[in-house]
Amino acid sequence: MANINPADYKARKEAFVSNLSGSSIAEINLVALVAPAAVFLWTALQQRYGFFKSYGPLAFAIDFLLNVAAILFAVTAYSSAPLFLDLALITPAVLLLLPLQSHSNGASKKAKAGAAASSTMATSSSSARNPPKSPPLVARPFLTHYRGAMLIATVVAILAVDFPIFPRRFAKVETWGTSLMDLGVGSFVYSAGLVSSRALFKTSRSGQRPRLAARLAQALRHSIPLLVLGIIRLISVKGLDYAEHVTEYGVHWNFFFTLGLLPPFVELADALVDGFVRPRSLSYALLALAISLAYDILLDNTGLLAYILISPRGPGLVSKNREGVFSFIGYLAIFLSGRGTGSTVVRLLEHYSLKAPKYVHASDLTVRERQRLLWRLVTEAAITGALFWFSTSIYAFNLTVSRRLANLPYVLWVVAFNQIQIYLFALVEACGPRFSYEEADREQLKSASSKVMQVFNKNGLVIFLVANLLTGLVNLTFNTLDASGIQAMAILIAYAAAVTAVALGLDYTGLQIKL
Repeated sequence: MANINPADYKARKEAFVSNLSGSSIAEINLVALVAPAAVFLWTALQQRYGFFKSYGPLAFAIDFLLNVAAILFAVTAYSSAPLFLDLALITPAVLLLLPLQSHSNGASKKAKAGAAASSTMATSSSSARNPPKSPPLVARPFLTHYRGAMLIATVVAILAVDFPIFPRRFAKVETWGTSLMDLGVGSFVYSAGLVSSRALFKTSRSGQRPRLAARLAQALRHSIPLLVLGIIRLISVKGLDYAEHVTEYGVHWNFFFTLGLLPPFVELADALVDGFVRPRSLSYALLALAISLAYDILLDNTGLLAYILISPRGPGLVSKNREGVFSFIGYLAIFLSGRGTGSTVVRLLEHYSLKAPKYVHASDLTVRERQRLLWRLVTEAAITGALFWFSTSIYAFNLTVSRRLANLPYVLWVVAFNQIQIYLFALVEACGPRFSYEEADREQLKSASSKVMQVFNKNGLVIFLVANLLTGLVNLTFNTLDASGIQAMAILIAYAAAVTAVALGLDYTGLQIKL
């Protein structure tokens, strides 16, 4: 980059990600389907051959190719043919599982019954010694796959978007429309809300929930590291004269500020939810909808919309960062929606017990749990999808999705998409090895989910930070705008491998860094 004029190159970089109109929701869904399709093939290999039980170099290579490289290729080399890539992953998975289905009614059924009986005695004796007081929190493999895929897609996209091989229709739109990266930002927030519900249940199970003031103080402590990261990013971008897309969040705002401000506002929302209807999942859904609806009413019936989109910037900080400030309202609604979904899926709905004769084995309860969750998820997604259609298609509303505003249609789109994604990953899990969520042997649960997905989950925010640093390093040392397809793919594969190696390294050393 020595012969490139820095000012001209910066202007080209900013133009490269500006004034984009996005793509259709149908195309986005086909691209996003690659992740559950890849996990489906992973599950088929595990179910048929136990391929990933002994996790050596070959198993890692296949795991990486399926769950990282497939997502990378979906947004680059195969971006014009996502359906082909989907079918290339789904077809062999179906062929691998079909013979197992034909055998399931034969002699293997007796062997499973024998294994179930012995496991039943072990599980029941454990339950008798330590009767649970309330349904426990569990590590559900389908949630590991859902969140892992979302993190991997985010990591891939933040660098890939700087290369021409990444279609401009997948990059963030300027104001109105839908794109893959617009969906990714909201999905990151939604998944954070889903995971946060685990901490909520831990405090509720202890029966000693702190007062609101204490919870707010703790939330602020959680916010500080993220706000510090936001300040560091701001100083770095300004100091290095890094290319910026000002209409994305504003002059100074960045995504870390959005993440950092969520915890205290979520605690205030929790205080409201405590007085709402039960179950909590419904309370969160109603509160999120109320927040989004109130925000949209303000956008449409005051001067707020014009203020955000076309008014001059400055001199105040709010005016300079109005996209970040006001889109935070929509992201808060998305986070609360994820928290509501999490209140359903992160814990068991009931316990295995010998007193419940309808369950021969603890794994039978797991099957029943999954069936109930699948029904709930598809019902919630249908309702959210109907609300999205109503908000965007009915003449009286006829709203347009805007990630820049994080308006009501954007919130509904993100929530419906993520509910369907979780549903698909749960459906894939049902095709895999039979196991129990309540088994004492955690290795059984681990073997039901990808190792690569596990390590991305374990230190998700740290890995996101590492990916941001590597993205900056690549952009400062390499001319991404003029890279050929081969050059771009070589860099992106090396980058994805490096981020995965960091995730594996953190897991190997036993480090789990909480931010």
